[in-house]
Amino acid sequence: MSGKEMDKKIIKSERLSSEYQVIKHASGLTINLCPMDGYSSAVAMFGTRYGSVDVTFKTKDDADYLTVPEGIAHYLEHKLFENEDCDAFRLFAKTGAYCNAYTGFDKTAYYFSCSREFKSNLGILLNFVQNPYFTDETIAKEQGIIGQEIRMYTDDPGWRVFFGCLCGVYHNNPVRIDIAGTEASIAKIDKDLLYRCYNTFYNLHNMTLSVAGNFDVEEVLTICDELLKPAPDLRLETVIPAEPASVKNPVVTRKLAVSQPLFNIGFKQPNYTGRESREQDIYINILFEVLLGDTSRFYNDAVLSGLISENGYHVGVLSGRGFFLPVVEGEAADPAAVLAAVKQQLRQAKTARTLPEKEFLNVKKKTYGELIKSQISVKNVATAMMNAFLDEGGNMFDVIEIAANVTVENCLESLGRIDEENCTVSIVEPT
Repeated sequence: MSGKEMDKKIIKSERLSSEYQVIKHASGLTINLCPMDGYSSAVAMFGTRYGSVDVTFKTKDDADYLTVPEGIAHYLEHKLFENEDCDAFRLFAKTGAYCNAYTGFDKTAYYFSCSREFKSNLGILLNFVQNPYFTDETIAKEQGIIGQEIRMYTDDPGWRVFFGCLCGVYHNNPVRIDIAGTEASIAKIDKDLLYRCYNTFYNLHNMTLSVAGNFDVEEVLTICDELLKPAPDLRLETVIPAEPASVKNPVVTRKLAVSQPLFNIGFKQPNYTGRESREQDIYINILFEVLLGDTSRFYNDAVLSGLISENGYHVGVLSGRGFFLPVVEGEAADPAAVLAAVKQQLRQAKTARTLPEKEFLNVKKKTYGELIKSQISVKNVATAMMNAFLDEGGNMFDVIEIAANVTVENCLESLGRIDEENCTVSIVEPT
């Protein structure tokens, strides 16, 4: 066993007859390891609790909070792939591994998948993420690239109707700002700001490494001992601004090149944390699928009557650190009529104080089955372990247990928390 390993826990699921290890490394990094018998590939994800909402923060060494321009988390993700000699993509290409990264509202992750040369690939991953290289010239070049990306999404109807909903629901929460920022905000980013944010959020105490599939545990720990750069715990604090209970704008409308109006309906909820967030995510997802989803009576009647289109219809929950939003989205000739029908469906369910039993059981089984099925995928397992740490508290088996035990009463209690009048409908109309 690694000499630098500090603390080890085995997380087990009796239901799945499965387990994984959570190790607190001496460097400060939390390492999640799930060897999976019978698999030929492995996936490693190096993630940080840092996303687009994290624009105001301080550490134990700061007297006051610092607020930085929107889009820095995404900007850093782009820049970390480059170092002084070459970029990480080329190094992974030499080993035959696939690599990528993504920035979300509350996390950033770098990962690779491979079926050979795992040790070399893990070394590349740990090295490039821990060795930033920023110059004035490369930063200026990247501003042009990201600016082009922002302009591209400005003309994307699906992206615009989504962020229209977030801007309508939230007054102050940074989730309302595009993950990449704006052209004005990224123009304020310089080398010093990038290093400041990197040194704050890419501290190993704020990060996790998750590995799943075909690999050797001791080999991973040995590489971590060699390559991880210990850092002091900065006792990082981030601030999500307080939100009024009501939505900012009930209706948000834009015009773009679409053949039929698109809509997003978001119902404002308080910010749930910890296990309650995971429970409410499952409960409301099941509730919305039963009442409004594409297997519901509501959906069938709405499609047959021409109220909504079958294209792009979806119900679900957008949740993360600092935000929680049940959403109904799709295409319709008259989004206002859809909004009225959705509200009426929620009101009727509240009055009836019950859910159709057959539909509830079907959706519950489907939800549970999809979560079980996700455990077959090496990438999904690595992602679930990473998210369990970055979302603070719990483990990757929690949501499976919640889905297995959910009741009609749980869903009805969640329904009671929804004010169907406290919502925003975002609409993209044809030009």
